[in-house]
Amino acid sequence: MAQRPRLPAEEAESEASRVIELIRSTVPPMHPAGVPFVSAGLAVAAVGRRNRWIRAAGLSAAGACALFFRHPPRVPPDRGDVVVSPADGQVTVIDTAVPPRELGLPDKAMPRVSVFLSLFDVHVQRVPIGGEAVAVQHRPGGHGSADRARSSDENERNSMWIRTEDGHNVVVVQIAGLLARRIVCQVRAGDKLNIGDTYGLIRFGSRLDTYLPEGSTVKVRPGQRAVGAETVLAELP
Repeated sequence: MAQRPRLPAEEAESEASRVIELIRSTVPPMHPAGVPFVSAGLAVAAVGRRNRWIRAAGLSAAGACALFFRHPPRVPPDRGDVVVSPADGQVTVIDTAVPPRELGLPDKAMPRVSVFLSLFDVHVQRVPIGGEAVAVQHRPGGHGSADRARSSDENERNSMWIRTEDGHNVVVVQIAGLLARRIVCQVRAGDKLNIGDTYGLIRFGSRLDTYLPEGSTVKVRPGQRAVGAETVLAELP
């Protein structure tokens, strides 16, 4: 039986569907926290639509916010013995330090890996390892440049203590930066977490410190670029 030829309208609809699918696969989705900022830029563009400068400024602001709040899909490793980077950015510090005292952990230094996020990095944060959130604590502080060594102690921060099924303790700390004015964390104590899940973000510019169990093997080096949820920071003991 001969196939019915497609009508021009059907061909146009099929082509539009292919274009939409291409856009979806190329342009990453946006985190919901960015909706008010993008909407504000579009509102300015709409109000000033008769003035090309105002319209251009509004559209540019909306585009910049959509880029900042982008939320690309990630595929974490299918392993239970690794800690992945909680964010995109550059590995700046590998040392040992006492984790934030407000979490109630023993006053003992742990291996630490710091990832600095520039204004152009993806700013959503990912769970570095599966387990249970034992404690989540926010501490007010300053807003100095997050690439300074002392920003871990002086800047505003939100700390999360995760205990794995094997009893390992991992701590991840969101640290506000020079332009950051809000830390968002969607996890509460007692929540069950999966490696690679999105759990928060920082607006705008920040740092993530990850504290590892003693005996962990660090797999990154200073200056290396890390990809949130995918780059392995360390293997557990």
